[in-house]
Amino acid sequence: MTEPAPLPPLDELLADAHVVALPMRVRFRGVEVRETMLLRGPAGWGEFGPFPEYGDAEAAAWLRAAVDAAWHGFPAPRRTRIPVNATVPAVPADRVPEVLDRFGTGVRAVKVKVAERGQDLSDDAARVAAVRARLPDAELRVDANGGWDVPAALAALERLGEHRLAYAEQPVPTVAGLAAVREGLADRGVPVLVAADESVRKESDPLAVARAGAADLLVVKAAPLGGVRRALDVVARAGLPAVVSSALDSSVGIRAGLALAAALPELPYACGLGTVSLMREDVLREPLRPVDGALELREAVPDPGLLAARAVPADRRRWWLERVRRVHARAAGAAPA
Repeated sequence: MTEPAPLPPLDELLADAHVVALPMRVRFRGVEVRETMLLRGPAGWGEFGPFPEYGDAEAAAWLRAAVDAAWHGFPAPRRTRIPVNATVPAVPADRVPEVLDRFGTGVRAVKVKVAERGQDLSDDAARVAAVRARLPDAELRVDANGGWDVPAALAALERLGEHRLAYAEQPVPTVAGLAAVREGLADRGVPVLVAADESVRKESDPLAVARAGAADLLVVKAAPLGGVRRALDVVARAGLPAVVSSALDSSVGIRAGLALAAALPELPYACGLGTVSLMREDVLREPLRPVDGALELREAVPDPGLLAARAVPADRRRWWLERVRRVHARAAGAAPA
């Protein structure tokens, strides 16, 4: 596995650090306001935005990713135009057109959130059906975030598969469960592929899912994998097709995702990098939002006025500064995963 570069000293890391709060247009992953820290280094900008519930050990990879971007820059691109999917949160079916409109014209792929706590399969089926009705020719994929068990996943995907799903992202939480779902779908003749997300970025061994033959493709995110270079290494070693996705980033984090997608040897699927469209506000005057179903590779330099306008209150800034101090101490002293 690629060895991470040493972290800069903490005072250098925090010399130009900004913590911002970005309101969402719709509730997504339980988040209504996205807080994140932006760091400027000698090579540009990086984003440190692990969700509040993540522990310091998990957050250490996110800090390495921010440093990788801001202190070392990105690998040379193989492409400059990245196809992206629209993302539909777990909204009622009648809100699907409103959400899709935020992604503009030319949408050719859509990821639909399913298995939301407090909802049931009928909600998921109505949401997926609404997307299919609005975009009859789009490639559809669903994302359960590990919210089903194996029997529920098989029943759900057999039903949702009627809407011509390309793949299901992390239908169950474990690697063994993914293998069972993949086998069960094949036995039932359901032509839905299985994609691994959390089983790549949260397992102690990110290659476990590939070794177990538990997925047809990987969903990779630069931040939780420790940066663009380490994510490229994971994909290369896994030997499976990859979809690049975001972690509900600002445009700064999306730029790292674009760098990853641009550097992959092959990019067979549209990427989940259009999520700035779900935010009311961003830190760029011209946010990285898709046009005609794609994002062009360009730099993401925050506007000073927007950084000031979106700055969190003093108590939240202290919370983030204390967090990054702990995570920096852990990451600087720990052996790479």
